[in-house]
Amino acid sequence: MDLSIVIALYNEEESLPELLGWIDRTLASQKLIYEVILVDDGSTDSSWEIIRIEAEKYPAVRGIRFSRNYGKSAALYTGFEAAQGNVVITMDADLQDSPEEIPELYSMIVNDKFDLVSGWKKRRKDNRLAKNLPSKIYNATARRVTGIKLHDMNCGLKAYRKEVVKNIEVYGEMHRYIPYLAKNAGFRNIGEKAVKHQARKFGKSKFGMDRFVNGFLDLMTLWFLSKFGKRPMHFFGTFGTLTFLIGFGTSVYLIADKLISQANGLKFRPVTDQPLFYVSLVALIIGMQLFLAGFLGELVSRNSSERNHYKIKERLH
Repeated sequence: MDLSIVIALYNEEESLPELLGWIDRTLASQKLIYEVILVDDGSTDSSWEIIRIEAEKYPAVRGIRFSRNYGKSAALYTGFEAAQGNVVITMDADLQDSPEEIPELYSMIVNDKFDLVSGWKKRRKDNRLAKNLPSKIYNATARRVTGIKLHDMNCGLKAYRKEVVKNIEVYGEMHRYIPYLAKNAGFRNIGEKAVKHQARKFGKSKFGMDRFVNGFLDLMTLWFLSKFGKRPMHFFGTFGTLTFLIGFGTSVYLIADKLISQANGLKFRPVTDQPLFYVSLVALIIGMQLFLAGFLGELVSRNSSERNHYKIKERLH
């Protein structure tokens, strides 16, 4: 199969008929064997009934229905597992992503040999204050941390080689960072394409402002796991040792200063009367805790079934 289009959706009953008709018209002249996988993430409206009706109209349509709302990452992961196409394209179901972008995205994977191509909503149709400014800050931070120079990492319209989606695990709310997951899995040929962004036609956005806070926390999680996931002692041990040494050195200095002053008959201040002494004790305790956290992390890592799991690109016999 040439192409799989994976669409995660939640309460999009009004958009689905128009979206599927648009996809069908766009791909009618492309001579591609394709499938459309609709993953219903526990919709409470009639989205699933619409999917059943549209599947009878369009043989390429397949449906997967969750028993409850698990989130976009779970829906994409399930869609990726079911996808059979050599190229996989993801898009949103709210008609803000244009299916007319699909042929060129497909071409960039097949002909230009990209592993992943991310859409860039260069001219957004959202509220400028509520979404544009936070989005720019979020993407600037993501570029800095991940080293991937994408203008819009969270754009739902993306294209992938089949091998990419079969070798990454999208979980939690990590769908925002699929390019980073792909990079960490060894797929580094990542491109970008400016895409049309449509104004929302039906309903309202399912995401609030909290996604920017959650997105930043998820980014820090991914960064930490990619850097120290298999060697936590390198992180916790380093900071723990430094903190312990600072606390220990400060304590020794305060005690030595008191003893020298006392031996020379000089006026001195009792060590326990100095706030810096208690700060140093706290540093000693925190340093020990960080070091022990790294040690426990190493024990967990060494007993993990994934400790020697590596993705092999190819072999020569």
